Amino acid sequence: MRVLVSGGAGYIGSVVVSQLVEAGHEVVVYDNLSKGHRDSIPAAARLVVGDVGDRAALDAVFAEHRPDAVMHFAAWIEAGESMREPERFFRNNTANALTLLEAVLAHGVRRFVFSSTAALYGDPESTPIREGDKLLPTNAYGESKLLVEQMLAWFHRIHGLSTASLRYFNAAGATETLGERHSPETHLIPLVLQVASGERTQINIFGDDYPTPDGTCVRDYVHVSDLASAHLLALNALCAKQEPARLIYNLGNGQGFSVKEVIACARRVTGHAIPVVVEARRAGDPAILVASSEKAKAELGWQPQYTKLEDIIGSAWRYVQRHAAGAKA
Repeated sequence: MRVLVSGGAGYIGSVVVSQLVEAGHEVVVYDNLSKGHRDSIPAAARLVVGDVGDRAALDAVFAEHRPDAVMHFAAWIEAGESMREPERFFRNNTANALTLLEAVLAHGVRRFVFSSTAALYGDPESTPIREGDKLLPTNAYGESKLLVEQMLAWFHRIHGLSTASLRYFNAAGATETLGERHSPETHLIPLVLQVASGERTQINIFGDDYPTPDGTCVRDYVHVSDLASAHLLALNALCAKQEPARLIYNLGNGQGFSVKEVIACARRVTGHAIPVVVEARRAGDPAILVASSEKAKAELGWQPQYTKLEDIIGSAWRYVQRHAAGAKA
């Protein structure tokens, strides 16, 4: 198929693009490169530099390439930042997604795969979290994504758009050539590895008084390659349906690790001491987010290949070391 991938130069998007190309699909990446990297896109994919909020640019891309499906990754992702500047998140994550969806409908595209988030669930009533649990975001980032899911539900109902919403838990890890390169970096595992590599002097823990076994937040970490494979499976599932489909899946490993456990694991993997400083809680951080991904496994046949935290952190550490070696060469 011909697939348009918005945000395809970013961390998760670029790994999905790589897997799409490997599977034989024709891929057009649409990215403004504000967060993504041109060199993350494989040579076989076409890059169009543009903003998701630019309807005229979108119309030109759709008219030229006539995609059979769209995968949407272009969004701001930092929950803490969303609690300081919620307007930016509703503009970029919600309003721009609507602009993209309007173009999807106008150009007759029938399949849409959405990069959603576990932040929709807020503070869950029970764990592991299932797709039918209440959606009560505790931060503006989660709310901005929930509004898109609500739009998708109506567009499916009224326009017959086939959609898949993939609710990620904590994306982590790296492939041989692709890993996290956010600027600034805010995700726990790459920040911890920056301490191990000497780029930072310490790792800050935001709150150690949560109602968890060691007082720090607990999260479910899923490898980026496993996330990417779920996108291809979801796209195949949409194509296999005779009638318009509305698919929703959690993507995680079903096991939670606290911030302190992640740091301890990184110490084992890297062999480096990683000093810790405890700071105040950040607004909007739920205590525990752990997924049930049984639905994705049963319906899509999804089987994560990286189920151990050591393997996930190990893949990220190897990427950091290769990236550092390449910068020195």
